[in-house]
Amino acid sequence: GSLVVNYPFDDDEQGVAIYSKSPDDAVFQQLALAYSKENAKMYQGSPCKDMYPSEYFPHGITNGAQWYNVPGGMQDWNYLHTNCFEVTIELGCVKYPKAEELPKYWAQNRRSLLQFMKQV
Repeated sequence: GSLVVNYPFDDDEQGVAIYSKSPDDAVFQQLALAYSKENAKMYQGSPCKDMYPSEYFPHGITNGAQWYNVPGGMQDWNYLHTNCFEVTIELGCVKYPKAEELPKYWAQNRRSLLQFMKQV
């Protein structure tokens, strides 16, 4: 897990972790920033220091392929084949949080979700 908004492309022609710009890159960045700006910990860009000390996401967002390459992911497939603009929102450093921690996740992401919906 992590705490970041990831946007297309998740893959690149070379199969390495480099920025892979989509034709709608500016729109995807706008959507990702709309979400991350409302989550203070995400927006800081270094959410999982204990687990991934060198990981840094400026303003809490990243191009998927620049983070790590994912060939054949749904995010890219939906964008290319159905014109669906999709981002992946990683909600926390712990992949399987305990049930009693879920209200904290809601509190951290409620405003982000509302801001994200406003982008429509």
